[in-house]
Amino acid sequence: MLAEIECLPLGVGQNGEGICLDLRLGQHHFLLDCGLKDLSSLELFARKLAAKEHHWSGLFCSHAHADHSRGIDALQAIAPDLPIYTSAVTAHLLTLNCPSASLASIFPVDWGETIEIEPNLLIKLLPSGHLPGAASIWLTYCTQDQDYNVLYTGDFYISNSRLVQGLKLEQFRGSSLDVLILEGSLGTTKHPHRRTQEQNLIHQINQAIASGYSVLFPVPKVGIGQEILMLLRSHHAFTGKDLDIWIDRGIGTGCDLYMEILPYLPLSVQNFAQHQSLFWDSRISPRIQSLDLINQSNYKSSNPAIILVDQDNDWLHDPKLQAQLKDQLQGSNYQIFVPEQNLELKTELTNFHIPFSTYLLAEHSDISGTTQLIHNLKPQHVVFIHGNSNYLADLANLDELSNRYHIHCPSVSMNLELPLGDSLHISHPQNQLSPYAGELSELSSEVMLSLPIELTQDRRWLDFSDTGLIEARWQGEDLLIRGISPRELSQAVFNQRSPSKDSIQASCISCRFYSGQFCLNRESPLAGMKVSSDAYCQGFEKIPADM
Repeated sequence: MLAEIECLPLGVGQNGEGICLDLRLGQHHFLLDCGLKDLSSLELFARKLAAKEHHWSGLFCSHAHADHSRGIDALQAIAPDLPIYTSAVTAHLLTLNCPSASLASIFPVDWGETIEIEPNLLIKLLPSGHLPGAASIWLTYCTQDQDYNVLYTGDFYISNSRLVQGLKLEQFRGSSLDVLILEGSLGTTKHPHRRTQEQNLIHQINQAIASGYSVLFPVPKVGIGQEILMLLRSHHAFTGKDLDIWIDRGIGTGCDLYMEILPYLPLSVQNFAQHQSLFWDSRISPRIQSLDLINQSNYKSSNPAIILVDQDNDWLHDPKLQAQLKDQLQGSNYQIFVPEQNLELKTELTNFHIPFSTYLLAEHSDISGTTQLIHNLKPQHVVFIHGNSNYLADLANLDELSNRYHIHCPSVSMNLELPLGDSLHISHPQNQLSPYAGELSELSSEVMLSLPIELTQDRRWLDFSDTGLIEARWQGEDLLIRGISPRELSQAVFNQRSPSKDSIQASCISCRFYSGQFCLNRESPLAGMKVSSDAYCQGFEKIPADM
């Protein structure tokens, strides 16, 4: 018997293809997001639906980030009459990535309002954090025998950020859910509190500026860039600071759109805006001003600055722009800051041999938020998408999930039937991870652990082995081993010394032996390691003035 619920992933966000899912509820087909770069698979599927005299009941756009929305323009050429359901704020922000989208086809839905879009098919939108206007969609398919309920979260974040209130778990209380489709972007990663993340980023920025370096942030047009700007505008460490903040044109357009959606932003932000502009203000320090990346070489300043550029520009792909930027960044003037979880951008910068530092300012829920959401909803099926396949496998193999729910991590074009029933047997996911067998040697002064070289083929090995240092601790009868990140290493060193002005300036970025994120000083305990630019050791030697 054919299951009433099926999900066909056309894009799961694992290889940069974007997010797009076809959800079938009975005879209804419904699209969840359209962030595809290439719509050929979607166009082929549309022809198959038409041959069966079926059609899409609508498209839900969860939020305005490109990987969830950039295919909407092209989709409207395939299905010009397709209704697009989204929040009022997302409808406003969509002009960034979908400039040609027909506004007549976009239907903003109020929070919590249940609407029947076709006979027996109801939808309801709920705020999901992550970005202004970001929404989860609750779909209900009604039959004579029972109602079927599916929740798709899009990208979600449970904690509050500067410009967005987090997803509220209480909005789901008393609900009965059959299928939960959610992102697993961060896998089983656990993050510190949001305020701790902000303090660490402020510390990193101050370190670079105190050492005489400007800071460059590649960010999307909307989202984390505006979060960073609000942090810099409102944090006591930067209030009144004689500092210029330059914003690329795309980021500036996003800032203008945020001003237009001010009534939808948190009350604290609205109160802030009553006294001064959220972003644009060249009179109050730090000064925020517009910068055109094309003419970035014309920018001259004797003082360090903070620069935000649109990561979707061709600044890494256009040979002319890339050569110009590479020429600037390989000098001693700039330091690039990249989000820890942005693997795609980190890989590109590494391929171009451009040094960079990483920072953490989360936009997605970590393992704690993910499991909280699942356990509050108690669905029969949990479908993980949008994340590195290894991260999703880590989630799928958690005992607290795999022993309670049917867990799925589908790949592109893998049709997923989701039957319901009390008698369904909980089966463990197909991508069960195999442990690595190793050997332990106890020597007179140390213990050596040998593991097979195949372990290094996992993409996560690069982060685990980044500094070459590990930490081991007991947890019950088990010994847990984890890699120490460059950020943790530099923070630990910083905490061991007095943060005077002289010591701040005596960091790796000002050292003659620091090159391409590596320490070349043979006398240093960090020799040969990849280290953060704000790290420090006793082997520090200042860069000579004539270098």
